[in-house]
Amino acid sequence: MSLESGELTVTDIVQNYIQNIDQKNDEINAVISYDKEEALNKANVIQQRIDDGTAGKLAGMVVGIKDLICEKNKKATCASNILANFESVYDSTAVKRLKEDDAILLGRLNMDEFAMGSSNENTIYGPARNPVDPSKVPGGSSGGSAAAVAADFCTTSLGSDTGGSIRQPASYCGVVGLKPTYGRVSRYGLIAYASSFDCIGPLTHSVNDAALMLETLAGYDKNDNTTSSRTVPDYQQFATNPESNIRIGVPEEYFGEGLDDEIREGIQQRLSDLEESGAELVPIHLPHMKYGIATYYILATAEASSNLARYDGIRYGHRADIKEVEADLKQEEEAIKEQMKLAEGEEKVKLGAQLDNMDSSLIRLYKKSRTEGFGAEVKRRIMLGTYVLSAGYYDAYYAKAQKVRRLIKQDFTEAFNDVDVIVSPTAPTTAFDVGAEIDSPVQMYLNDVYTISANLAGICGISLPAGTHSNGLPYGLQFMANTFEEGKLFNAARLVEQLGE
Repeated sequence: MSLESGELTVTDIVQNYIQNIDQKNDEINAVISYDKEEALNKANVIQQRIDDGTAGKLAGMVVGIKDLICEKNKKATCASNILANFESVYDSTAVKRLKEDDAILLGRLNMDEFAMGSSNENTIYGPARNPVDPSKVPGGSSGGSAAAVAADFCTTSLGSDTGGSIRQPASYCGVVGLKPTYGRVSRYGLIAYASSFDCIGPLTHSVNDAALMLETLAGYDKNDNTTSSRTVPDYQQFATNPESNIRIGVPEEYFGEGLDDEIREGIQQRLSDLEESGAELVPIHLPHMKYGIATYYILATAEASSNLARYDGIRYGHRADIKEVEADLKQEEEAIKEQMKLAEGEEKVKLGAQLDNMDSSLIRLYKKSRTEGFGAEVKRRIMLGTYVLSAGYYDAYYAKAQKVRRLIKQDFTEAFNDVDVIVSPTAPTTAFDVGAEIDSPVQMYLNDVYTISANLAGICGISLPAGTHSNGLPYGLQFMANTFEEGKLFNAARLVEQLGE
């Protein structure tokens, strides 16, 4: 059945997704809000355009949107109490382009708060769960975006990738996840986590759908001066007619200690199959990759500290009750004054100084608003970022990390002189149990060990399903390509996809 033949209508497609959401979302918790009536009305409009021959290239595609990408008249909460009631007054460029090409936007998707997490457990909406096994996490921070596609709640979804937040959940949920080159897709309307890392990209069922989505999303935007003015290629041609004689870089650093043995063997088998069909496997070395995690978590948290300073409860966002703040302040002042009546000498001087140095009600309002508004992981990263930017530590941490970032970028530049793409696992393991790592932040951070390098270097990467583990869970294979070489990613990814057909 297809739209082209008339056997299927856009309304049929939307109703099917709505039915799936109604039946399964209580368990999966990927969709945090959606408007059935609006989606069905839009479906009727798009169907008429298809009948008239005037429909855009995404007609019939139903797209879920991660809850940090702005959509006019929809809440954009970042899964955080600080923005729990924030409603966007404009469309992000990514959303605007989807609408222009006649995609139907069905709902807002769960995520880790402010995109900080690898499990989609840091959220005011409760954890999202993996559709393959709901006792497992879907990955993060775009866990809701990956789970929604895997659960057939939408055709495709938009996520954001700062250190692997599209690719890692794609691996855990068994879907395709694309992180474009930094500057290929506009960030206008993306609520920032770390501005020199953040990328918007699609999660899809197939490589061709990812290519189709990127054709719509990519391109220069006057509202984002980091976007490239390079022409957007016909990406689907790379996914439709892939060349088999490609050179694949295989770095020893990505297949060493910490990688699940079954995942290693499965990916090596895929590479052997590609080699038999004409690809050349080239051993390469990325010597600075071992510093990736440390470098990323210094730089990204520093940018987060700066970006999240704007959420103060005054201009917008959650604001604590000023009457409670003032009452608490008055109570403390009175308590100190009572102590001073009984104190003498040095003790009385200390209490007087304490009284003089008490925060004003305004400062207390800032503190209480942010304390109530931000979750534990966001607070942790703000504190880490503030620390590495502080006097006396800036040169030792932040400045040094910027230099290492440059070295990591240079490693990739040199490697791409000899190969078309670089291969790695997407994640070191399959999805873990909900709650298993929530109290182990360092262990959680290590889930991004294979993905963060692409963000540090600003290059593009894609995760696609590579097999099923003996535990029944999917795992992913990652390809990375040089800046603005997404076509090579689609080519290589399609070759792997064909192996499973």
